[in-house]
Amino acid sequence: MNVTFRQLKVFAAVARHLSFTRAAQELHLSQPAVSMQIKQLEDSAGISLFEQIGKKIYLTEAGREMFHYSRSIAQQLVEIEEVLEQLKGVSRGHLTIAVASTANYFATRLLAAFAKAHDGITFSLDVTNRESLLWQLEHNECDLVIMGKPPETMELVTEAFMENPLVVIAPPDHPLAGKKEILMQRLQEETFVVREPGSGTRIAMERFFDEQGFQLKTGMEMTSNEAIKQAVAAGLGLGIVSIHTMALELETQHLVVLAAEKFPILRHWYVVHRQGKRLSPIAEAFRQFVLGQAGEVLTALTRR
Repeated sequence: MNVTFRQLKVFAAVARHLSFTRAAQELHLSQPAVSMQIKQLEDSAGISLFEQIGKKIYLTEAGREMFHYSRSIAQQLVEIEEVLEQLKGVSRGHLTIAVASTANYFATRLLAAFAKAHDGITFSLDVTNRESLLWQLEHNECDLVIMGKPPETMELVTEAFMENPLVVIAPPDHPLAGKKEILMQRLQEETFVVREPGSGTRIAMERFFDEQGFQLKTGMEMTSNEAIKQAVAAGLGLGIVSIHTMALELETQHLVVLAAEKFPILRHWYVVHRQGKRLSPIAEAFRQFVLGQAGEVLTALTRR
């Protein structure tokens, strides 16, 4: 079977998205070019790798096997590249980072500060939800992940580098704004705008209220912190978010943090990678930077 690396790369993208259109967008190719590469690969393999049912495409059994081996081959190519980069040092290289959507408020600043000391490197930054982060860790799709509490069921190297306090927020004209030591019983009377089930903030929030023996009254569910802040500002309920998402709103007094009993909920940010993964020199340098200087960088930025 005569297969090119380009064909495998195109195939992997289509298999991952189960869409020729999305694969073409990811690879910056035309859809006909993607279709041609897949046809050539199927002709070489002598068997269909995809099947179409209605308007959707699915992997055949042969396609699933090909996808498994294509990921393995791609990982070996990455390792070859990493070994060569080790010989070059950390002045060059590409860093692939995935971060939780909440962490994006400071992750870009960390990358900017790190890039100033490493002019020759390039970045890929994926800002996404917890489910996608776990998928990328499971399939070894990125160098490092920045997220809240990592799962204990995966074989990961997890290192906490900064506190992540969760606070209760409200519009400045809310009756509880400016009150001191707001009791948990009083919070039970309020409706909360919350993140979607499965998000790190939602998991931490529900665990906290369960431990305190209180039931949280939830109203609307949102898929981003920005949406929560907008809903809270509109008077649709209180919210619980990371303090790291609140710099602009607090500065403009668009929202306020309530002095709620037993708050903030203290969590941590973690830098994470697969156990046994060989980090490239640039990925290792960024890991060390995050662990050693993240707090200092963000404190300096906050004071400006």
